[in-house]
Amino acid sequence: MISVNDFKTGLTIEVDGDLFTVLDFQHVKPGKGAAFVRSKLKNMRNGNTVEKTFRAGENVGRAHVENRETQYLYSAGTEHTFMDTETYDQFTLPSSRLEWELKFLKENMNVNIMSYQGEILGISLPNSVELKVVETEPGIKGNTATGATKNATLESGLTVQVPLFINEGDVLLIDTRDGKYISRA
Repeated sequence: MISVNDFKTGLTIEVDGDLFTVLDFQHVKPGKGAAFVRSKLKNMRNGNTVEKTFRAGENVGRAHVENRETQYLYSAGTEHTFMDTETYDQFTLPSSRLEWELKFLKENMNVNIMSYQGEILGISLPNSVELKVVETEPGIKGNTATGATKNATLESGLTVQVPLFINEGDVLLIDTRDGKYISRA
């Protein structure tokens, strides 16, 4: 058990039989009435975000989520196959559980699988990945006064805004948390 006064961003908790990750929290001490903690939680099983308020000092269950390193092997239709790098066990996850992550996955890429008591919850990507530009318009000289950008389609199918000097074939560093361009790799 953990007190809601000890919440930290990224903490995994169990509330009413569901697993949540703490995205944001705020301790509130109103002038009248008891103190409370307002929190924003993400359900780890279905990805929904909820706002929940707890009384100050209330206890919730702490969930110990296990992370194992795996390798993304391939996709077959709507199923995506991963292999545990220690035991070489293979398992599949449906596309519906990986909607955001599929924008950044490449074959043979190492990712962490999050599991709780044997149940696979999803994957955890690194903070940034390298992806190759497969299609972009050529930059037009003279349009640089205001830091102009253009669209670039990457090898995973993701479209991002990039500076005008980026060309097809360039390898870019992309932030997996918000899907934005960081730099050339």
